[in-house]
Amino acid sequence: MADPTTYRPAPGSIPVEPGVYRFSDARGRVIYVGKAKSLRPRLSSYFQDLSALHPRTFAMVTTAAKVEWTVVRTEVEALQLEYSWIKEYDPRFNVRYRDDKSYPYLAVTLNEEYPRAMVMRGAKKRGVRYFGPYAHAWAIRESLDQLLRVFPVRSCSKGVFNRSRQIGRPCLLGYIGKCSAPCVGRVDADEHRQIADDLVSFLDGKTTGYVRRLEKEMKAAAAELDFERAARLRDDIAALDRAMEANAVVLGDGTDADVVALADDALEVAVQVFYVRGGRVRGQRGWVADKADDAPQGELVERFLLQLYGELGGEAVPREVLVPALPDDAGEAAALTELLAELRGGRVDIRVPQRGDKRSLLETVAANAKQSLNLHKTKRASDLTTRSRALEEIQEALELDEPPLRIECYDISNLAGTEVVGSMVVFEDGLPRKSEYRKFTVRGEQGGTDDVASIREVLTRRFRRLRESHQADQDEAAPDGEAAPDGAAAAPELRPGIDPETGRPRKFSYAPGLVVVDGGQPQVNAARQAMDEAGVSDIPVVGLAKRLEEVWPPDSDHPIILPRTSEGLYLLQRVRDEAHRFAITFHRQRRSTSMVDSLLDGVPGLGPTRRKTLMTTFGSLKRLRAATMEQIAEVPGFGPATAQAVVDALAERPAAPAVNTATGEILDP
Repeated sequence: MADPTTYRPAPGSIPVEPGVYRFSDARGRVIYVGKAKSLRPRLSSYFQDLSALHPRTFAMVTTAAKVEWTVVRTEVEALQLEYSWIKEYDPRFNVRYRDDKSYPYLAVTLNEEYPRAMVMRGAKKRGVRYFGPYAHAWAIRESLDQLLRVFPVRSCSKGVFNRSRQIGRPCLLGYIGKCSAPCVGRVDADEHRQIADDLVSFLDGKTTGYVRRLEKEMKAAAAELDFERAARLRDDIAALDRAMEANAVVLGDGTDADVVALADDALEVAVQVFYVRGGRVRGQRGWVADKADDAPQGELVERFLLQLYGELGGEAVPREVLVPALPDDAGEAAALTELLAELRGGRVDIRVPQRGDKRSLLETVAANAKQSLNLHKTKRASDLTTRSRALEEIQEALELDEPPLRIECYDISNLAGTEVVGSMVVFEDGLPRKSEYRKFTVRGEQGGTDDVASIREVLTRRFRRLRESHQADQDEAAPDGEAAPDGAAAAPELRPGIDPETGRPRKFSYAPGLVVVDGGQPQVNAARQAMDEAGVSDIPVVGLAKRLEEVWPPDSDHPIILPRTSEGLYLLQRVRDEAHRFAITFHRQRRSTSMVDSLLDGVPGLGPTRRKTLMTTFGSLKRLRAATMEQIAEVPGFGPATAQAVVDALAERPAAPAVNTATGEILDP
């Protein structure tokens, strides 16, 4: 591991102008490329205290052996040079968005004498018009089959085309009217190109005029009593309608736009793009990438757009790009807009929609991005080989005797020290076992309700129940009137006990192979102390700190750093995130119940039981506020008078602002 101080530039030698920099390793290979509107503060940030760096940045600076930079005049030039260097050197530490699958396009080869319509994947070629991408190749073939009836452009391969030329007979499509058969001279090159141009125009979204023209010709044919031609035109119009129905109208103004949304966690970011042309969704595409740092969403958007349109070329840049966030720096946002406008050769508007259809569409794309990230994680988690490797990596990193087949994770959630709750989630063989999840209401038994005292209380209660369960097994196993063997009560073997009344395992009767707490050194030390006092000192425990994703063993001054690509780290993060989600869900339920008790306190005839019934029926305070008097009166035990009193009590006090229970931040002031 290299020491960054050995190649740190001398003080004052780094310019303050905008520029692009690159880190190289000992062999001279470029491993990272970045840009900055001022080089000095950006490069200096890499040579700060290593413990404060993002894990991927830490790995980069300790792998590098040299840093160089090039000064440019503007931020636009910095963007262009950064992209050029990334394409040239393919640095290993730069984020590379990779397709989560291979997407097919509907392509029309306008660069050929007789253009061909076909399904195409892979790199794009000059002179070929692409439409899509589509989610499935069969979707293209279905649409193309409908369109060939109206636009009988060639769709056969070069070999089939040349063979038909030689034998003087068209292929089957030529006989059934789905190809104009230029191979046998039914149309010449100019006529066939006009058919291809009409198809391209239709796919570009200019559909209304063409359909109206066909309708006019159909009516004229019917008026001339040419019913055969009128019927054929009628079928052509129906075929076009079916082809257009595959893409619903989402923007009524006929906008051409790319709609981009992100979903990310500590390790990865998923991106989804909807391609809207003529107001219709013409294609969808998704990427998943490892996160290189803790960059804000606006910077992630900038990196993605630069890579996307740099690879696709200027013709792929639409008039409007809708994004969830812009770079925090106004200069960077303006530079990105200017660069895309240069690529397109015209004006480009990059903006965050605030309301209306475009905002709704962005939310739909965001939901798809979130689903894509969850699916990606599920695929990794469902892979038996990957799960086994993750457990083995955890065993090796923590020096355990065996892989931790049962992992329990604990988290605390509160709002300014009130309504403190804890959660326990269980993963067995790398998969969640939700029937074993448990909730805790923190009572302050350990002298406080801060995170450290709360962790200690929750772990004390959990492992006290474990000991009680196994002590009961010891007592039941001993003959009547005979004491348990010496030492058994002090340290009974931790095996899951069966409740003789239900025939099921007792609650908290399974001992984990590893305990994980959400937090750093203070939290894990508190957990270790609680477990030692409960007599389970043989169960390993670690803490997972969010900031740098460090794994903290108890009573240690140094954390264990797992590689960012480690499946073991991914599993620990997934367990921690699930505990965090479960704790926040329980905290919100508690907070809603508490607010209901506060708001309805003093309502005649409404005691704790009825208030609990209200919460059970409506589920949340928000739904209770939205309920009418008649709906509340239908709840068992409520009449019209009591229901009206509830409605009046809620109306007297306005709804409280939404609060992030993890940070205490007011979301809707």
